[in-house]
Amino acid sequence: MTGTALLTDHYELTMISAAIKAERADRACVFEVFARRLPDGRRYGVVAGTGRVLEALEEFRFSDDEIAALRGVLDQPTLDWLAGYRFSGDIDGYREGELYFPGSPIMTVRGGFAECVVLETVILSILNHDSAIASAASRMVSAAAGRPIIEMGSRRTHERAAVASARAAYVAGLTATSNLEAARTYGVPSAGTAAHAFTLSFATADGSGEKAAFAAQVDALGTGTTLLVDTYDITQGVANAIGAAGPELGAVRIDSGDLGVLARQVRAQLDDLGATNTQIVVSGDLDEYAIASLRAEPVDTYGVGTSLVTGSGAPTAGMVYKLVEVDGIPVAKRSSHKESHGGAKRALRAARDTGTIVEEIIVTGAGMAGDGPVSGLGSLGVRDLQIPLVRGGRVVDDVPTLPDAREHLARGLVSLPWEGLGLSHGDPAVGTRHVSRPEK
Repeated sequence: MTGTALLTDHYELTMISAAIKAERADRACVFEVFARRLPDGRRYGVVAGTGRVLEALEEFRFSDDEIAALRGVLDQPTLDWLAGYRFSGDIDGYREGELYFPGSPIMTVRGGFAECVVLETVILSILNHDSAIASAASRMVSAAAGRPIIEMGSRRTHERAAVASARAAYVAGLTATSNLEAARTYGVPSAGTAAHAFTLSFATADGSGEKAAFAAQVDALGTGTTLLVDTYDITQGVANAIGAAGPELGAVRIDSGDLGVLARQVRAQLDDLGATNTQIVVSGDLDEYAIASLRAEPVDTYGVGTSLVTGSGAPTAGMVYKLVEVDGIPVAKRSSHKESHGGAKRALRAARDTGTIVEEIIVTGAGMAGDGPVSGLGSLGVRDLQIPLVRGGRVVDDVPTLPDAREHLARGLVSLPWEGLGLSHGDPAVGTRHVSRPEK
């Protein structure tokens, strides 16, 4: 990733200009990222994008071209400050793949006012987008009950958002993506075979084109490929598919119609043709509710796109970036419905011996991540939710990897109270308790 410095809002830089003039740019500050509430209908959220935030931070520099673009907007002292910008503070945060709930301090940024405030937009744009995708994808994974899901939403979103979406979906447990840039950049497994256009390109006046299309695909990709059988007539399409590949065909895909009814019909037809091991892939604007409705049907793999990568299916996480402490003094916003809790916080998660989460405990004034146990919490079994991410402006060496995040989320979902995995509306699956100081 390059050129992240102008991925910010105009007012971030004018605040810096005013702070420099007022000699307040270097005041020691603490900013926190949190969501005041979960999107409607959600019982938990998933943190994703942490790794991308750290990538963006390392590239957050104002080049000569970017400084030139700001001339006439900012005064010279501010331009000089930006030209030498390097974040030198500390960042703690929830590890990628962690569950979060309202009020969770997902990321804490410590440093001078100016060097921290300029990061607000880029941090929020990444975390809000990726966490929204991962939260939606995790619900789909739960609904699929162990069946694989392929992400194929690239054509329904911005070309760069498509790459980030594939990455976040992989964190949440999706098996593969259709997006090759996500495969190249992040190592997400890619998958894909053919669209309706390929079958249609073999069209003939006598209607025999589908057979030729399937034969060509099998010749190129082998009998383990997946043939799209609903271009014309599904029953004939299945017959043509087995005729081209034989009973060893890997899979057929259905992309339209009443998927439950069609899956049953196709399964019966495949079995009658001796293709008992040929799998059925379904796609076509699936969301978690549609996936759940197909749980009893003979579907082997799902393909999801629009409902995963767009706002209707993955509503924004609604995270904010708020100043909570200045020179050790707690500060808080008091606007109606936008209240915040002042003071730097430490996040803990309490669980039963079985591993089931009981509650979040947000403690003000208990130090930074890794500072040792918090006293006064009785016999609760708790663990720190934040981990060190940046120290002295440098990303720490042992930040969890993308596979680590994927595994961590899988374990975390098992720890939710059972009702938290439901698709019905309700309160957050886990309550949050704020402690103003360590309890005695």
